[in-house]
Amino acid sequence: MDGHILEENHQVMARRPQLHLTTVTFVGFLILPIAGCKEEAAKVEIATPVRVTTVDFQPLLEPHDYVGTIKPRYQSDLGFRVAGKIIERSVNVGDRVKAGALIARLDATDLKLGFEAQDAELSAAKSSRDQAVAAEERFRILQGEGHVAQAALDERVSAADEARARVARAERSLEMQRNQVAYSELRADKDGIVSALLAETGQVVAAGQTIARVVQLDELEAVVAIPEQKLNETSASRASVSLWPSTGQRYEARLREISPQADPVARTFEARFSLPAPDDQVGLGKTATVTLVPNETRSIARLPLSAVMNDATGPMVWVVSTDGGKLERRAVAIDSYTQDSVVIASGLKAHERVVTLGVHRLDPTMSVRIVETRSVAANLSDMQ
Repeated sequence: MDGHILEENHQVMARRPQLHLTTVTFVGFLILPIAGCKEEAAKVEIATPVRVTTVDFQPLLEPHDYVGTIKPRYQSDLGFRVAGKIIERSVNVGDRVKAGALIARLDATDLKLGFEAQDAELSAAKSSRDQAVAAEERFRILQGEGHVAQAALDERVSAADEARARVARAERSLEMQRNQVAYSELRADKDGIVSALLAETGQVVAAGQTIARVVQLDELEAVVAIPEQKLNETSASRASVSLWPSTGQRYEARLREISPQADPVARTFEARFSLPAPDDQVGLGKTATVTLVPNETRSIARLPLSAVMNDATGPMVWVVSTDGGKLERRAVAIDSYTQDSVVIASGLKAHERVVTLGVHRLDPTMSVRIVETRSVAANLSDMQ
């Protein structure tokens, strides 16, 4: 029996090396595919995610609208040239008046009395002059015949000259008094519209006090407030005016003047735009919109500051290829910088996509993947 057991052990020992070899071979077959997968995975390149913005070219100076009011270029504050009591007023606010039309009248009783007194003074002066002149002529004849001395003649000549001067003075005074009577009537000096009346019938007014305001309609203006930073653009722009409510009609306008002094509260400058050919629709006090279109037509593109980097070769940006997988290094010309953006003058085309973040970590050999497309306005808003 012991011999039988020894024989079985010997058979088992003979089979053990065969079993070990088979296990090793099987494990080896498993390891080979795994190693191959790792090599293939190492060859797969991971695309870098990027945020881009689309290039959009806009005019360098964009049109701007400013809301203002239609006002006259010329207006007159009319008042009497003499003091007195108003006894008549012939116009109301809003009335159209012609040059010479009566606006108001003063009580001219005292002025007429003064005129009559001065007229009497002139008559007396003329009578005295006539006597002095006649005496001068008689003394000339007598002095020529030797009946009077030269000194007597000289006295008569002096008296006659004084009488003539008194007449001339009385005539001037009478003319002034006649003007005083005429000044008791207030008349319009130009065609226009009465925009304000500042005195009523029965009121005693002083000389020069404003009684009525008359605006002229031969030249109207649109008056608007211009911010300080837009003054240069205003002078270099074409202007047109539209009325509210809008009818689609626009009126040609011309910048006439800009106030040299800013408003102390709003810190804006008053600008007046003349309307050379207004029609009946352009009324005083109407709301007007002045549109300024810059004369310069050059277009520019605005990008966030983070989109541009500057190395030894100058400013550049990364442009994403059309298929969205590759990067192109592109040199650009910069027009100017603002607080949160850069103005590109050339180097880019419309609708191209430019990387806006992480530009210093990119390389032209990289593959990229667009994860977000942002407008320029959105990018600038994020930076504020």
